[in-house]
Amino acid sequence: MHKQLTAPRAAAVAGILFCVLLITSQLLIWTSIPNSGRSVVNVISHSQAISLALNLRPFAGIAFLWFIAVIRNRLGALEDKFFATVFLGSGLLYIAMIFMSAALAGGLIRILISSPEILVNTPSYALGREQVYQTMNVYGIRMAGVFMFSTSTILLRTAIVPRWLAFLGYVLGAMLLLTIKTLGWIPIVFPVWIFLISVAILLEKPLPLQFQN
Repeated sequence: MHKQLTAPRAAAVAGILFCVLLITSQLLIWTSIPNSGRSVVNVISHSQAISLALNLRPFAGIAFLWFIAVIRNRLGALEDKFFATVFLGSGLLYIAMIFMSAALAGGLIRILISSPEILVNTPSYALGREQVYQTMNVYGIRMAGVFMFSTSTILLRTAIVPRWLAFLGYVLGAMLLLTIKTLGWIPIVFPVWIFLISVAILLEKPLPLQFQN
């Protein structure tokens, strides 16, 4: 009984933690590497802030994985296998994109700090930056959009949060899937939506016993 009642709160805390960590990481990267300052010297001078931002991402991924697990536990018998598969698969792929982009960026930073001449005179640095960008802002963002669609469908069917959050998820998910032009604020759309869901779960009343897993 105690475990059943505390599961929603655990999901809410994990979702809020994911949002705080990911947005903090993104803000550190934005302030350390502005669009107007893409030189190697600029990156090296802000290497500590960038490293901190990258080190926050694994913890954000762990919090998001915990959020997924507790949401699935929350749904219990109400879970639809088809949408649950898309929900879980897209969520895991999103985490993989977070980890992969952070690992690629971390490797570039380490080489720049220890042996900057290796990258300065070769196209490897530009290639590495593009790989980081494509991994997170193309593939990762698309997976976030798929996750939002599947999650919104599950939320509508189970009514565990207000319906407007599900409809908002459809709109934002479509934006993440279809946006082609680079928009600086796009990466924070997903964690903000997760934050809203987490707050809604945190404030909700416990379900009657017959609906609990």
